[in-house]
Amino acid sequence: MPHTTQRVRSLRDQAACYARDAGSYMAPHAQRAAGYARDGLQQGLAQARQNLPEGVDAAAVRAAERARIAAIRTREIAGPRIEAAMAAAGPASHEAASRSAAALAALRGQVTPQEIQHVVHRRRCAARRRRRMRRVGVAGLTVGVAVLAWRWWQSQSSPDWLMEPSPPTEGDAATATGEPDVLDGDPASRS
Repeated sequence: MPHTTQRVRSLRDQAACYARDAGSYMAPHAQRAAGYARDGLQQGLAQARQNLPEGVDAAAVRAAERARIAAIRTREIAGPRIEAAMAAAGPASHEAASRSAAALAALRGQVTPQEIQHVVHRRRCAARRRRRMRRVGVAGLTVGVAVLAWRWWQSQSSPDWLMEPSPPTEGDAATATGEPDVLDGDPASRS
C-alpha cells in the first residue's frame, strides 16, 4: 500500500511540473494574442466611429446620461420598497427553511409521525395556555381598575364635610328638654 501512495504522489508531482512548464511556455504567446486582440478591437471601434453618421456620438452620450438618471430615480423609488419587502420576507424565509428541514428529516425517516404529532400537540397546548394566561391577566387588570375606580368614586361621593352631624349625646339631651342644669351656678338648686 505505501508503494502505491508514493507512486500517486510522484505522478501528481510530475503532472504539476508539466503544468508549470506548459504555463511558462504558453504565457508569452497568450499575452501576445491578447495584445493583438486588444489592438484589433480598438482599431475596429475607431473605424466604426469614423463610419457613423453625424450626431450619433452626441445621441449616445445623451442616451447614456438619461439611462444614468433613470437608474438613480429607480434606485430612489424602488430601493426602499425592495428593502421593506426583504425585511418582510425575512421571517417567512426562516419559517420556510425550518419547515423544509423538518420535512426533509421526516422524509429521511429521522422523525416518526408520532413524534411530529407529539410536538404539534405540545405547541397547541402551549398556545392555549398563553391565551388563557392573557385572558386571566386582562380580566385581573380590569377588575383591579374597576375596584380602584369604585373606591375613588366612593371617597368623592361621601366626603366627611358632607356628613350629617351626629345626634346629641345624653348630657346634651337634658339641656335640650328644659331641665335645669346643676352646674349653672344657681345656689338654690344646689341644696
